[in-house]
Amino acid sequence: MEILGTKELMEQVRDKGLCVSCGACVEICPYHKSYKGKIALVFDCDMTPCQCYAYCPQTETDRDLLSRTMFGTMDKGEALGQYRSIIAAKAGSKIKSNRFQNGGTVSALFTHALDSGLIDAAVLTGQNDDLPEPMLIENACDVASCATTKYMATPTLAAVHKAIRDGRKNLGVAGTACQVKALATIKANPLGKAEQENSIGLSLGLFCTWSLDTRKFSAFLAGETGGEKIVSMDVPPPPAETFKIKTENEEREFPLKEIRKMIPRGCACCPDMTAEWADVSVGAYEGKPGWNTLIIRSEKGEQWVEEAIADDYLVRDEFPRSRLEHLTLGADNKRKKAEEFLTKEKK
Repeated sequence: MEILGTKELMEQVRDKGLCVSCGACVEICPYHKSYKGKIALVFDCDMTPCQCYAYCPQTETDRDLLSRTMFGTMDKGEALGQYRSIIAAKAGSKIKSNRFQNGGTVSALFTHALDSGLIDAAVLTGQNDDLPEPMLIENACDVASCATTKYMATPTLAAVHKAIRDGRKNLGVAGTACQVKALATIKANPLGKAEQENSIGLSLGLFCTWSLDTRKFSAFLAGETGGEKIVSMDVPPPPAETFKIKTENEEREFPLKEIRKMIPRGCACCPDMTAEWADVSVGAYEGKPGWNTLIIRSEKGEQWVEEAIADDYLVRDEFPRSRLEHLTLGADNKRKKAEEFLTKEKK
């Protein structure tokens, strides 16, 4: 696969409205800047090949390269991606918090990884005045401050690049499907950058069907809540078709069709619902409140989960075949929709 430059990145992604503001091109190049959920090119650049093009999840993907890097095998093209096992999970007795969304599995795993030294630091998504903000977390006690789903596009990978530039190694990172795809590419290091070696220790992917345009959604929140602090947001499982927002004083519901109007166009071409390029992937467990679906993909991910369970950071349960079939169907449908979108784009 040919790695091109910034000019081609603009033509193939940004100019077509396919940018998802993941941050993969920010903090590795002085010309790409992120501001309030948007990424812009502030100066022209004629370099090629470029890291910004190589890491962008919206450019062409060498699936076999990523599969060899993460799992040591060729890509199998399965709807759920490659995995070793799928379980139900929730935070164990070592985790003390009531701010979790669903089962608290993400917080439990990163708390364990920092406590046990599996990673040296974590890049997670926190909040700043109700806007999502990537944060470098070094102490396990700070992981809980990043709990709950944000739903807005966040340039998380910009914080990863900055941490690597500052000499950080063995990072743990939580991100959406597009972001962990970029992380896998960074780990594969197709341009042979010395600073990228051993930079990513563990990656955790978040199930994702879409994110929301930060500027549009933040304006919506300000208008609907009057600036009240947002405590949590949630999309209940079908057939609810609602979006719940909880502030410090009330909980409100909005028709999901109104919220979907704020989905960036770039989400439509993403085929990946379960973050297939991560060490482990986590999502809500529909029909089992207070639990998560946990997909264990890589050998490192399996070790991470087993140690977290053994040390009481995580509790596991069986994941029934009926739920696996439902999950596979959802993932396959997202892939088919992305293929339909891309087919129309080529016409």
